[in-house]
Amino acid sequence: MSKRGDENMEIGVIGETSSNEGLGCCGILLAIISVIFVICTLPFSLFVCVKVVQEYERAVIFRLGRLLSGGAKGPGLFFVLPCIEDYTKVDLRTISFDIPPQEILTRDSLTISVDAVVFYRVKNATISIANVENAGNSTRLLAQTTLRNVLGTKNLAEILAEREGISNYMQSTLDQDTDPWGIQVERVEIKDVRLPVQLQRAMAAEAEASREARAKVIAAEGEQNAARALKEAADTMAESPAALQLRYLQTLNTISAEKNSTIIFPLPIDLLQGILTK
Repeated sequence: MSKRGDENMEIGVIGETSSNEGLGCCGILLAIISVIFVICTLPFSLFVCVKVVQEYERAVIFRLGRLLSGGAKGPGLFFVLPCIEDYTKVDLRTISFDIPPQEILTRDSLTISVDAVVFYRVKNATISIANVENAGNSTRLLAQTTLRNVLGTKNLAEILAEREGISNYMQSTLDQDTDPWGIQVERVEIKDVRLPVQLQRAMAAEAEASREARAKVIAAEGEQNAARALKEAADTMAESPAALQLRYLQTLNTISAEKNSTIIFPLPIDLLQGILTK
């Protein structure tokens, strides 16, 4: 094995730096025969040898089972020798997938169902083909286990209140783990957190009781403020006897303005004061 191949095995990244070394005499002979065959069958051989990849695609070429030097080919035209070379297309566009609902036991011993969506893309086509059998499927499985592991260390309140922080942590964790596969995880979003029906009822009862208690406190504060305002008004009227007379006349005017069958017997205010003083 060559020195460069030993370095690739040490860093654990297959195909990151590859060459045509190691084909041997038989491999070189087959390559020469393939080239001669292409030349002899021109221009018909062009229909077999010339390939095209789109702007968002790359082609990873293998020659006799070994990665071709120079990295992935594309976009545009590239040449493949018949019989000895094979290629695989890799899509570099951002790919999204849904994480199926996961039954998760939170740190406070509550069972919830959580699903999420992950956005990723291939940043190195050669590594994504050479280092992992199926980069997309492996990323999906890793996302499921990461979701369960991360949410299993959180309380229900933390999951509901810190969804953005949890998503960012999952994105950084997944991106670090998929880097040797040539995958870059761009974004992770928690779509929904579903609670059991019994837990929903308990939380609804707790919220209703909290609102009722808050309403009673607000009503009591309103009664206190009203009593204080009435006391201040009474003290003001006590300082000026004419103010009480004016208030009495204003009340009579308000009652008489309405079309009703109310019978009013006005009494002199001095008489009322005499009764009150006794």
